[in-house]
Amino acid sequence: MLYLIDFHIFAENSHYSENISNNMKRIIECVPNFSEGHDMDVIRQITDEIEKVKGVKLLDVDPGEATNRTVVTFVGDPENVVEAAFQSVRKAGELIDMRQHHGAHPRMGATDVLPLIPVSGITLEECAELARTLAKRIADELAIPCYCYEAAALTEERKNLAVCREGEYEALADKLSTPGKQPDFGACKLDEKVARTGCTAVGARDFLIAVNFNLNTTSTRRANAIAFDVREKGRPVREGHPITGKPKKDAEGNVIMQPGTLKSTKAIGWFIDEYRIAQVSMNITNINVTPLHVAFDEVCRCAQNRGIRVTGTEIVGLIPKRTLIEAGKYFLEKQCRSTGIPEEDIIEIAIHSMGLDDLKPFNPREKVIEYLLEDAEKSAHQLIDLTVKEFADETSRESPAPGGGTIAAYMGALGTALGTMVANLSAHKAGWDERWKEFSQWADKGQALMTELLQLVDEDTKAFNRIMNAFGLPKKTEEEKQLRSSAIQEATRYAAEVPLKTMRTSIQAFSICKAMAENGNPNSVSDAGVGALAARAAVLGAGLNVKINASSLKDKEVSALFIQEANQLIEQANAAEAEILRITESKITL
Repeated sequence: MLYLIDFHIFAENSHYSENISNNMKRIIECVPNFSEGHDMDVIRQITDEIEKVKGVKLLDVDPGEATNRTVVTFVGDPENVVEAAFQSVRKAGELIDMRQHHGAHPRMGATDVLPLIPVSGITLEECAELARTLAKRIADELAIPCYCYEAAALTEERKNLAVCREGEYEALADKLSTPGKQPDFGACKLDEKVARTGCTAVGARDFLIAVNFNLNTTSTRRANAIAFDVREKGRPVREGHPITGKPKKDAEGNVIMQPGTLKSTKAIGWFIDEYRIAQVSMNITNINVTPLHVAFDEVCRCAQNRGIRVTGTEIVGLIPKRTLIEAGKYFLEKQCRSTGIPEEDIIEIAIHSMGLDDLKPFNPREKVIEYLLEDAEKSAHQLIDLTVKEFADETSRESPAPGGGTIAAYMGALGTALGTMVANLSAHKAGWDERWKEFSQWADKGQALMTELLQLVDEDTKAFNRIMNAFGLPKKTEEEKQLRSSAIQEATRYAAEVPLKTMRTSIQAFSICKAMAENGNPNSVSDAGVGALAARAAVLGAGLNVKINASSLKDKEVSALFIQEANQLIEQANAAEAEILRITESKITL
């Protein structure tokens, strides 16, 4: 990674690394290719199966007339995406008859390929395991034989999709009965059912970014030269003249290539008539190896060596949020600026640094996968989306929620925000330039804590609503009474756990406020003190909610543990606040 946090600074806060991982939502993308590109009714029936699964968003449906093939893209949490993928394979197997299929694209099944792609909060290896499990389920439950390819491959040679699909549909009869060529799951003879569905290749691969770099030239030849400078494949080594010379070959007769500077990239140069400019068009096949901002800087360098300037960047399709976050932090670090600023600000830095709005406006809400999912799932009544006045008005109404637990979480977020503000002011203070990294790390910690506390603002209200819903369950029969009682207890326990989590998270704000009171910008020391006051209010306020809910639990052992931990955290908060106020007062009265 290009950006690292020194976790040793925060060693006293045992929950910090857990908080960061908890804040990253697990999202994967699936891009199945179905062997039907003409009949929109068939395509619609398949995509309907995908959209029926909650927690999944259908992003794109791209039918091809000549290929007689449709590429579908959908995203969501891993479990739901896998379920949607299975249901789409089932429906495609029912509707598409491979015995009648013809098209320009290689294919071997009604669902030809089914790759799972990590977007956030999940590794490629985890996606590969999900793909293997999915392939087995498809074979077992749908009787559709499956090959596993790329990262999910069970043998080295089958990492290459072309090996799995060798001979295409027409070769299946031979492959299904030939040891070494049989599918990984569901090996069988070519009966009528398999003849209809064909085989499916299920795999896992890294996220691919398609990007064009805009050049201040109309020369395709020069754009190609830059593309050859950077792409992994590089360019042929030539005898004599570097352009017109004959390509050199090795002993086996293969052309010798001079590799480019960027691993996991493919690139060419072309001219775009619409914009009247040349571009370097690139596919980044592994953003973990070559992040977008690294590719941008390298294309800029190689372009400058040839007297050309990169004027901007054009993203084709969608990207994971981390691509822009990593880029924004990279460019902030180059400026020796704090990276502990709001996510929206980091993304703005990335947009302007790489010229993503050079040719047309770039809207992250329309290009970032996580934002598209977020907007689709967002509740119409999220408290954190209200204005300050709307939030206060909503709290003041006669409804019991939002209540004290929600306000406590918000107080924690505000206290953390004040400490983070002091860290950012300190990072940018004139004469303290050599200390920017130190304060940036504290600000990064603050942003992570703020994110979790803002999530807890709405979570606390949801927890209260769960209790109300449980009390509203029917209680006519003995069975209904037992179910209702159990639901009330479960909801009550959760209503105690949420403010306890608020306490655990808010207590971490004191380390930021203390560090800023001691070592931060002296002009803002009072802000660090107010941050400590807010953090204490958060801990003590959430503690009251832990106690009132825990006292209603029938499991008195659990109740006692909750209250014991709450009291310990309250004691820590009182001591931390007193110490920070003492430091603050001493700085003010100097």
